[in-house]
Amino acid sequence: MSSPGSAPAKARRSQVRSWVLYDCGATAVNAIVVTFVFSVYLTDAVGAGLPGETTPSSWLGWALTAAGLIVALLAPVTGIWVDAPHRRRRALALLAGAVVLLVVSMSFIRTDYTYLWAGLALLAFTAACNDLATVPYNAMLSQLSTPATSGRVSGAGLAVGYGGSVGLLLIVYIGFMAGDGGLLGLPTDDGQNVRAAMLLTAAWFVAFTLPLLITAPAPAPDPAHRSVGFFASYRKLWAEVRSEWHRDRNVVYYLVASAIFRDGLTGVFTFGAVLGVSVYGISPASVLLFGVCACLVAAVGAVAGGLLDDRFGAKPVIVTALTLMIVVGLTLMTLSGPLAFWICGLLLCLFIGPTLSAARTQMLRISTEGKEGVAFGLYTTTGRAAAPLAPWLFALFIGIFGTDRAGMGGLCLVLGIGLILMLGVRTPRTVRAV
Repeated sequence: MSSPGSAPAKARRSQVRSWVLYDCGATAVNAIVVTFVFSVYLTDAVGAGLPGETTPSSWLGWALTAAGLIVALLAPVTGIWVDAPHRRRRALALLAGAVVLLVVSMSFIRTDYTYLWAGLALLAFTAACNDLATVPYNAMLSQLSTPATSGRVSGAGLAVGYGGSVGLLLIVYIGFMAGDGGLLGLPTDDGQNVRAAMLLTAAWFVAFTLPLLITAPAPAPDPAHRSVGFFASYRKLWAEVRSEWHRDRNVVYYLVASAIFRDGLTGVFTFGAVLGVSVYGISPASVLLFGVCACLVAAVGAVAGGLLDDRFGAKPVIVTALTLMIVVGLTLMTLSGPLAFWICGLLLCLFIGPTLSAARTQMLRISTEGKEGVAFGLYTTTGRAAAPLAPWLFALFIGIFGTDRAGMGGLCLVLGIGLILMLGVRTPRTVRAV
């Protein structure tokens, strides 16, 4: 949306540290709730015995499609609203509070298919609120860093986010899931160990969110920032898209292409654990260990992709990684068993890291100097606008072919569309310093 405002001359280290730590809590919530624990619990235990032809995995896809639609509808409004710095902490507090209440409510979901709909609703709203919370969170970066340090601070948040996911996944696995109820010996009947893990997840999120809510800058309201109405937010967003279209249509092409393939990457990470349990025979406990390895492999891939990006450019890295992901994904559809899932699943995660890393630098390289804020605002918003696509095709393919295995085909289709569009994106011959 708007370009970042000038940062304070020197933000307190405690404020920067609190901003970085928030990612440790938010990313871990996503890993536990949406990817590796609660979603698997819903599709494997709660949804067992569900009558009808629609599988629990397909219903999960529809639920996350709804979450994506909520985000696509509200992200532009949220972004315009938090253009005013004094509103950012308040917006983050409201959305983070909603996430906590929703995750705590998950502890009431029992292993009975009549609870499936409530569980899916809680998961969808948690995913939507957690995603929307990144809007005010990312906007705070301009208040806590300078142009010389913003990349460093942002990178630290990403690294800590991966670390938070690994840390909480290990705690949940060892304490709640390994063996029979984990180290704590919690009963597994009626999903009591998983339900207890949801309470821990909520507490974890609170612990890493409170420091930011306490120390975040709280500037006085600026009279220059007027409140923008719901529909006016979309008019403003459309005006910015039209401006970029008249300036350089290539930027708009890239915004569309990256929105689609980034949604495909999210879909692979989100639904991979569910497919591992329902199709490839991975146990719900073992999938947590896969999650730990997946986060570490994705981080390694991001570092390696950054080096390849500097040497060959962002577009070749994106095109190559997407091509290899489609090949691996289609190969996985023809295989069976845990070993195939581990090998192909980790390869997919290896290519996710460099694609996301290169996608961000590609956006920077094709944007106009001094207009990076607008470009990245559109980059974030268009990415959220495509959020329903991968879950929808995942659920649609399962419904058409009558098997959860087909869901991977829907995800590969999203990646393929993004790859084809990416081939038409031009990259400036003179690469500006990143």
